Amino acid sequence: MISDLILKLQEKTDLAYDEVNNIMTDILSGKTTDIENIDFLSKLAVKGETDDELLGMLDKMQEFSLKVDTKNSGTVIDMCGTGGDALQTFNVSTTASFVVAAAGGIVAKHGNRSSSGISGSADIFEYFGYDLGTNPDQIATILQKHNICFMFAQKFHPAMKYVSAARKQLKTRTAFNLLGPLSNPANVKNQLVGVFSIEYLDRLPLLLKRKGAKNVMTVRSDDGMDEFSTSATNRVCILRNDKVLMNAIDPEVVGLHKSKLSDIQISTKQDAIESFVGVLNNTANQAMIETTVLNAAGGLIVGNIVDNFEEGVELALKTIKDGKAIALLEKFVADTGDSTKLKEINNG
Repeated sequence: MISDLILKLQEKTDLAYDEVNNIMTDILSGKTTDIENIDFLSKLAVKGETDDELLGMLDKMQEFSLKVDTKNSGTVIDMCGTGGDALQTFNVSTTASFVVAAAGGIVAKHGNRSSSGISGSADIFEYFGYDLGTNPDQIATILQKHNICFMFAQKFHPAMKYVSAARKQLKTRTAFNLLGPLSNPANVKNQLVGVFSIEYLDRLPLLLKRKGAKNVMTVRSDDGMDEFSTSATNRVCILRNDKVLMNAIDPEVVGLHKSKLSDIQISTKQDAIESFVGVLNNTANQAMIETTVLNAAGGLIVGNIVDNFEEGVELALKTIKDGKAIALLEKFVADTGDSTKLKEINNG
């Protein structure tokens, strides 16, 4: 019973993997009430989630989700952040995903509408006519054809509707903010994850290692972004060859310019669209382009395309300047959406 677990959490008692995993069956089947879900999630957050608790939740989320069986040969990755940094920056990970794919990587992008920002990855894809309800087989074909696809979290995690009311009422971070980026429907084993707290920098790679992850990179910038920033030093944790290493990445050391956070902030959904296209067609400001490039470099390392940040930065910049990034977007939109919307922005 969930009430028994809520009492344990109230007493700051950690729950076992099986306890959490079993109760998640009830939660994701709609057998618990909104009040019970609120109590459970809030008290779990106040106590602080253990790795076993997070793993118990994550495994059950994935069990209840739709799956994409990728057909690509090569390293399939995802790139996303936990969100919630409230800094109103443009869609960095979505933009960087297209750069990575255009540079030879394979990105099975998983995302949602924005919860705290102006525009989420789903908002970008939807604007260009991408069907957020696209089924798993079609998505596998899109990924095979373009080396990038998008999986809308609400479509692929339908059971999460049973906790949406509780999450909205809480208006604070819960375990699900952390688990969303880890629950990729294509079951990727390689990913770049931006985290909202330094505490999770080394915890997430170790958690994903328990699920068979190969290459995982987590990042948190000193200016508060849950992504690589060119306006501050970036704290990075890398799981590679079963080893976990901590590092600090200074944008200037890897050949980029120091910027201001205000250079990459936006205020409207239209700004988000124009920034996204502007980076890919090389007309955006230097800070937006280089922030994208630094994040793409991380994705290229995780995707086994390059060995280090210097190589990744060089390849990502070349991919944008050579027109490969915008060419990929044009082909992708022509195949999956509405080219007229892209032409309006591209030519504007």
